[in-house]
Amino acid sequence: MIINNKRALIAWNGLQIILGAFIYAVAITDFLIPHQIGEGGVTGLTTIGYYALNIPPALTNIVANGILILIGFRFLDRQTVGYSLWAVIWISIFLKLPRLLNYHTTQTIIPAIAGGVLMGIAIGVIFRGGGTIAGSTILAKIMNRYFGMMTGSAMLFFDLIVAIPSGFIIGFQNMLLTIVELYVGAAVLNRFLSKFGARKAVTIITNQTEEITYELSQRLKQGITIINAKGYYHQEKQPMIYVICTNKQAAQLVPLISEIDPTAVVVVDDVHSVKGESIGKIL
Repeated sequence: MIINNKRALIAWNGLQIILGAFIYAVAITDFLIPHQIGEGGVTGLTTIGYYALNIPPALTNIVANGILILIGFRFLDRQTVGYSLWAVIWISIFLKLPRLLNYHTTQTIIPAIAGGVLMGIAIGVIFRGGGTIAGSTILAKIMNRYFGMMTGSAMLFFDLIVAIPSGFIIGFQNMLLTIVELYVGAAVLNRFLSKFGARKAVTIITNQTEEITYELSQRLKQGITIINAKGYYHQEKQPMIYVICTNKQAAQLVPLISEIDPTAVVVVDDVHSVKGESIGKIL
């Protein structure tokens, strides 16, 4: 979704973060804590504090994340820090609400996987809104910005630092389930972010350049790039057509190209961003 009005964009991002915070809180209160499955980062500390000292998760969340948000001021832009604070506030609010599903099972691998999936989706939604959940995500954002590490993978690294020692409190089996949950969450997050802004890049080499370009322009109603290329073997100049489109459009264009020129060479690639401002959200 493209929103040009600044206030509308801020409101839309804020709503996305609220939705992500709600999903995140459901994962903790309905899947992790009832089955004594830990977490990483600050969330891991909240569950350990709850299991060992009966400290309310909302209190641990707001205090510990507040400290890490102050660190974020040093390394991240003010907008990201502001949105992160907004996320932490709403997560703390939702953590204080009664459980939504009251789900319980003796098959503890189920809540571990379900919690990981919900965690990955929740953090992905919050990232799309321009924020973080503070904690290890702030550290992961810093690693992503300065060292190029994928955000989900960086989060997994920092989360394991907390999750593995938690075995002394929640037990070895639950520690293993925690690692499963963290891995699933990181995999879902990486997948979620890679789909943000996903498009197809179609490159066409044909002797019917003008006709195909005209038909594509009529069909797509958007800009098309002509690249001046030269074949090395025959040393002949051969223009290439380059266009970025959606998956649905690509499925329609390939048969059209084949109809005009059955001998055309068509290369379809996945691309993840078509605007520079989106790059930070997909890594």
